Amino acid sequence: MTHTEACTRGIRVRVRSHYAAERSRPELGQWLFVYEIEIRNEGIETVQLRARHWYIEDATGRCEEVRGQGVVGEQPVLEPGTEFTYMSQCPLVTPYGWMRGSYLMVTAAEEEFQAEIPRFALMQAGAIH
Repeated sequence: MTHTEACTRGIRVRVRSHYAAERSRPELGQWLFVYEIEIRNEGIETVQLRARHWYIEDATGRCEEVRGQGVVGEQPVLEPGTEFTYMSQCPLVTPYGWMRGSYLMVTAAEEEFQAEIPRFALMQAGAIH
């Protein structure tokens, strides 16, 4: 399991990821990784997560860009001192890769900013020596 975090304007994003061996098929070139993200508002403003923007890179260097509204079907509002946690997954065609990105956050005054999602590894144990 890997763990990383970043903080932008009081919005702390923590990521944990692991390889889902039971749901992967390496013999068919299919590796599945699960990641859990905790978004905590350590600032003084209420914010809403409106959109996500991901960069997903596999071991061959192929990079995919993904954009979408909210996360897991929600656009959570985070008051100061609150957090939102969710889990998702990412399939790759290689035994390791990376993800990074940002969340579009909007304050109660409708000010927009990007909260960093730190780069984190997606890795099958033993894939890199």
